[in-house]
Amino acid sequence: MTLRCLFAGGLLALALPLAAVAADARPPVKACEDDAGWNEPATPLKVYGNTWYVGTCGISALLLTSDEGHVLIDAATPQAAPQILANIRALGFEPADVRAIVFSHEHFDHAGSLAELQEATGAPVYARAPAVATLKRGASDRNDPQHEVLDPFAPVGQVVVVADDGVVRVGPLSLQAVPTPGHTPGGTSWTWRSCEGDDCRQMVYADSLTAISDDVYRYSDDAAHPGYVAAFRDTLARVAALDCDILVTPHPSASQLWSRIGPRANAPLVDRDACRVYARKASERLDKRLADEAASGTPARP
Repeated sequence: MTLRCLFAGGLLALALPLAAVAADARPPVKACEDDAGWNEPATPLKVYGNTWYVGTCGISALLLTSDEGHVLIDAATPQAAPQILANIRALGFEPADVRAIVFSHEHFDHAGSLAELQEATGAPVYARAPAVATLKRGASDRNDPQHEVLDPFAPVGQVVVVADDGVVRVGPLSLQAVPTPGHTPGGTSWTWRSCEGDDCRQMVYADSLTAISDDVYRYSDDAAHPGYVAAFRDTLARVAALDCDILVTPHPSASQLWSRIGPRANAPLVDRDACRVYARKASERLDKRLADEAASGTPARP
């Protein structure tokens, strides 16, 4: 089929398929930069199989889809909900078909839109027990290393507690919770399978692993928060040992996502060493943080 266009000089036949015209009419895919702002809009993209990126350029959110309902992973900032919902619709999916929401950790830049997205979808939010009180308050407490520098967010109404080894299921979808405390007490990573034909890959959404805090908190003060560093080291070992084909992180730059999907992609999407390398770098940062605390003269109480 062709289109005919009327020009001043007469009728000109253009041999352009209608599908090509429709494709040309779609907006170009935006190239996100590694240093993009948290609320900078992003074009929704396929990551692999039924896993889609629906977040902003600076903060991740994923949609895992099926014919029996979808799962939304992470909620970005309090300002991001309209973008996430628009991105879901732009891919041809409906927010009302989201049956479950999970997330990485209880900070405003990743849980900020949970309440609004829950209202838009009607889906429960699943959380490990250490994050539940923070979600329901919309604010952290002194158990969080960054407590004094965190912004509040809208309290989340419907929260379902998921066990440390729990699984969230929606139809054929199955997401395994991986407890990863350290960056926050309730930090949780998620793993699942996504397939393209017979080629199935183990997806890992690994939580933030950075050892950062406000000016009060000391990781080395075990008397103030017993066992926290030991649990953090267990987290790092657990992430390093994950079956991991495709890694995505709450901050896309932490897993070099924009070099693996989208217009700037120039690196392989699949990297079996990605989780191990991610955990090793985090372990080095934790070691440096503890060394810095020791050098500053802060007592590391037993």
